[in-house]
Amino acid sequence: MPSNNWKSTLYNLDWLARYGMIAAVVLLISLLYPNNVKFKYEFQRGQTWRYEALTAPFDFPIKKSAEEIQQDRTSLAADFSPYYRLNEELAAAKIKDLEAELVRQSGGGEAVETSAEAAIVQKKFLPIGKRLLENLYKYGIIQLAPEHQEAGSDFVINVVRGHTTYKRTLPSFLTVETAKKMAADSLQKEAPLAPDYFKNAVLDAISPNLIFDKELTAKLLNAALAEIVTTKGVVRQGDDIVQRNGVITDEVYERLLSFQQKFESDVSSQQSSWSVYAGYLVLTILILGAFLMYASSYREEILTNRRYLAFVLTWLLTFSYVTFLVERTPGVSVYVIPYCIVPIVVRHFFTYRLAFFTHVVVVLIAGFITSEGSQFLFTEIVAGGVGVLGGGDARAWTRFFGSVLSILLTYTVAHLGLSLIEEGNILQVDWSMFGWLLLNGLLTMMAFPLIPLMERMFGFTSSISLVELSDMNRPLLRELAMKAPGTLQHSLQVANLAEGAAREIGANHLLIRVGALYHDVGKIKNPEYFIENQGNNSPHESLDLMESARIIIAHVPEGVRLAKKNRLPQAVIDFIQTHHGTTKTEFFYRNF
Repeated sequence: MPSNNWKSTLYNLDWLARYGMIAAVVLLISLLYPNNVKFKYEFQRGQTWRYEALTAPFDFPIKKSAEEIQQDRTSLAADFSPYYRLNEELAAAKIKDLEAELVRQSGGGEAVETSAEAAIVQKKFLPIGKRLLENLYKYGIIQLAPEHQEAGSDFVINVVRGHTTYKRTLPSFLTVETAKKMAADSLQKEAPLAPDYFKNAVLDAISPNLIFDKELTAKLLNAALAEIVTTKGVVRQGDDIVQRNGVITDEVYERLLSFQQKFESDVSSQQSSWSVYAGYLVLTILILGAFLMYASSYREEILTNRRYLAFVLTWLLTFSYVTFLVERTPGVSVYVIPYCIVPIVVRHFFTYRLAFFTHVVVVLIAGFITSEGSQFLFTEIVAGGVGVLGGGDARAWTRFFGSVLSILLTYTVAHLGLSLIEEGNILQVDWSMFGWLLLNGLLTMMAFPLIPLMERMFGFTSSISLVELSDMNRPLLRELAMKAPGTLQHSLQVANLAEGAAREIGANHLLIRVGALYHDVGKIKNPEYFIENQGNNSPHESLDLMESARIIIAHVPEGVRLAKKNRLPQAVIDFIQTHHGTTKTEFFYRNF
């Protein structure tokens, strides 16, 4: 009686542990759900409105599309007049430089022949040079920025003069080259007898006094861009947004999109509540409940084996959090997530149906977290179905790679079809999405190294490991061949027969073959006591029946010991441990 109570207690603890795992996963996933009201309508451009007639419950502006706003920004930037700052003090500074240069030249430079000539320059020619410079700087000498070099005569700039600003076109100013040419012509006309050093000094004093103010231009341009109107009308409360069965034209689509944005920014945030969170929680429990019903009916080992249950729940938890992180990463599409890894890996350890069912559960829960809608669910479920049925086997890299290509092709065709339905024009398809889908395909190939990793983490036996174990050069099989060659031949014949039978009934023929190869490895110890390894004489003739029976029976526990020593999978050890069932050593029993 105490023994039964102890077993009952252990069973109850195991039951609590398993369902505690399920409850913990539900709780952890539910933490990712939003607690605000979700916009309940789904719509696409060019499609029919499937709901009742929609009337505006409040006033909201009609937002411009991103393309329209970008066009406005581009147009504003193209028409924006840059700012050039006028240096009003440069003229006086350059005239002082001219006077200083003439003084230097009169101090003994080679160009000055006599002091009388220097006096003539100071008295007669210097006033001409000063007046010429004053007129040029008053007119304005501009230095065009590199980005304005190709501007035409109608190009308008903003001139900043002190605290005032006014607009002028480029012909209103001189360039440095034009100013120097005008100065040279004026000096030739007004002071033809002036010495060359004087003329050169005047030309060297000409510099631009109108310089591009890049910082001010960027600041005011950004301010102007920030003031661009992002709306193009208003829908008043009570106005019709769309009629039942009406076609969602471009105009209606803009109204619906603006209504959704207003709802999500204002109404949804104001109506956040625990009831919304509870709704998501109930749906999650419903999805997992349906999965558990399936497992209870067709794959009961999922519920009775904690490792198997943890394996399935790990996929749900991992992809829920990956979806959550990607959804909140700007510029990254949720379609980059390789959800098809789930069915590819799961079906290597379980059935095709369980693999697909697990994938559907993962995608449905991810659908609550992402904002992509029904298109996401359709694409991922179809791609998952192809992943399950694609036939990619991790033992054959070529077939596995072909399966990944099939998944990628499915994603591509599905996205193209949905885009054509939504946009109505192949030119409007978002081709950048195909880059994310390509990256998805590359990430899906991570399933190949994940299979042996999952095998070691959760104690599975994959086809990859079974192929390795069937290699006749494995240490345990080589030892069997050397010490008990007859037993090895017997094992090979059993393996061939069992594999053929397994293929006929659809069983795991590879596991059965490997189990048959190793089922008698315990005969490595005392091989001569087994008939397939004996010659003309049997060592049993010199033993009593009890001892002979003990030696024969011992090959089973010895085989288990050797299998564990060589780290064979539990599935193979089970073959060794059970291959004689509950039978007796019949010959010795009858003759006892």
